[in-house]
Amino acid sequence: MSQRIGYNLRRAAAVFSAEFTHAVEGTGMRQILVGILSVVAANPGVNQGTAGRLLGIKPANMVAFITELTDAGLIMRDIDPIDRRAFTLTVTPRGAALLDDCSQRLDSHEDELLTGFTDFEKATFLDFLSRVTRSAGPVRPKAPAVRGGPVRPCDTSSAQSR
Repeated sequence: MSQRIGYNLRRAAAVFSAEFTHAVEGTGMRQILVGILSVVAANPGVNQGTAGRLLGIKPANMVAFITELTDAGLIMRDIDPIDRRAFTLTVTPRGAALLDDCSQRLDSHEDELLTGFTDFEKATFLDFLSRVTRSAGPVRPKAPAVRGGPVRPCDTSSAQSR
């Protein structure tokens, strides 16, 4: 398994996820909320549905997240002047300050995790990850659970000998 890119990406993602949680401790923020806040900050007045699609969030879930951010005073939700059935989103000054705080904390933690990487290596790594994400296209729904018995681990011995 250690030669599989996906396996190593998943392990690295787990490390980064744990560090994310540690970095933003005490702010009340979670990854999904920071992601939404980041998209809205970069796209003031963005339609709520568009923001959700950019992040691969289902509309029903997006409503709950936006309500949470609105109730916390981090985002303003207004009726979209073009489509009065939809909402546009804007980050409040409080939301911008919190996003800035979280970003600084996350930058510090990423710097620690990537100690030993040159700036060129970091840029190359980010480029590789971005290319994988772009090649996958839109976020796909999760595959249904496997039915009919326990899932058996795959045999990687033949893959390693190729």
